[in-house]
Amino acid sequence: MNALLEIHNLSKTFGGLKAVKDVSLNLKEGTLAAIIGPNGAGKTTLFALMSGFIKPDTGRVTYAGKDITGHAPHLNAKRGMARTFQIVQPFAAQTVLENIAVGAHLHMASRRAALAKAEAIAEQVGLTSQIDKPAAALTVAGRKRLELARTLATQPRLLLLDEVLAGLNPQEIAEMIPVVRGIANSGVTVLMIEHVMQAVMNLAEHVWVLAEGQLIAEGSPQSVTQDARVIEAYLGTGMAEKLKREGVSS
Repeated sequence: MNALLEIHNLSKTFGGLKAVKDVSLNLKEGTLAAIIGPNGAGKTTLFALMSGFIKPDTGRVTYAGKDITGHAPHLNAKRGMARTFQIVQPFAAQTVLENIAVGAHLHMASRRAALAKAEAIAEQVGLTSQIDKPAAALTVAGRKRLELARTLATQPRLLLLDEVLAGLNPQEIAEMIPVVRGIANSGVTVLMIEHVMQAVMNLAEHVWVLAEGQLIAEGSPQSVTQDARVIEAYLGTGMAEKLKREGVSS
């Protein structure tokens, strides 16, 4: 498989804080992968650099063989790169169906066609029973599904999911995991930022780990969660050795 997304030595500084430091990665088309790391690791900043919401100080972003470094998000969306956001902000007064149709209008001028597409997407993410509700009436879990649906309606080739499971209870997470897997199985390449390790272990084929803006490990979910550098990044200095002594990581 060819790389759909290539990140070359990306760096970004805000004031005195270097949020992303010389990060490189290649995401193969047709895969479902994840970026993990502790809070403040630079994960969302990296997504913003990939998708064009902020410009890097140094480095390049290549998508589908083309250099898109610093290109505007709406242009990247038209090319097939779409992303969700941690904080969901639907058009509260519009119905669920109308919200999803907004995404469909990226490629469809006809309102009828956009609404038909939105209805199909609503079924895909499990929102069919709520399409006539105003978005403001949705639960947190419903809003997360709506955010996912609006993004899917843009017909992405690459979908960047920024903590789509955040704020959900264990049952809601378990119900969302097959939805994400179904999207990947439909042919969409998926890269997710996620703190819910249950989901990462169940879904991701490959994982990159960021800490303090730097890539510190990559590999299968099983291998990175046993990496001493990853354990230290999440749990603190000396913890990897302590777990090893206690036989936890063996």
